[in-house]
Amino acid sequence: SSFFGCLYAGIVAIPVDMPRRNQRTQRLQNIASDAKAKVVCSVTEVLSTLEESFLNSSIHLLGTNAIKVDETKLYEPPQISTDTLAFLQYTSGSTGIPKGVMVTHGNIIHNQQLIQKAFGHSEKTIFVGWLPLFHDMGLIGNVLQPMYLGIPCILMPPVAFLQKPIRWLQ
Repeated sequence: SSFFGCLYAGIVAIPVDMPRRNQRTQRLQNIASDAKAKVVCSVTEVLSTLEESFLNSSIHLLGTNAIKVDETKLYEPPQISTDTLAFLQYTSGSTGIPKGVMVTHGNIIHNQQLIQKAFGHSEKTIFVGWLPLFHDMGLIGNVLQPMYLGIPCILMPPVAFLQKPIRWLQ
């Protein structure tokens, strides 16, 4: 919901995995610094674990589950084109500091067209996915492709797949 909220607001989204409790926040801090992020969005329970890490920064922590519905009346659609930056996709950082790649709205649509053609997806296709939504294949393949095609997608938490992979096929 945060990703789509950013798109609807004309804000550049940066999908990342959030550190779990007692996990280092260095990767998230590196990405926020590199992207010059102003806001970190997540549910308030997750953000409470990040407060100390961003205490001395200008980054605002926004609990998406605390946004009041009546504030949506102020919404004004942004002016976007195919060249408008939609989101930044960061590398894992496993071999160094994470690096961002700029993805435009045009890139997304072009990619969706190629995926549809390459895999032969149709209105009869049903997606079942378990990849994390910050992962390229999780976001682009398991969320955006079904939305692009207007077809169903059943998502399961990655940990449910890892614990018992047969669940994906069931």
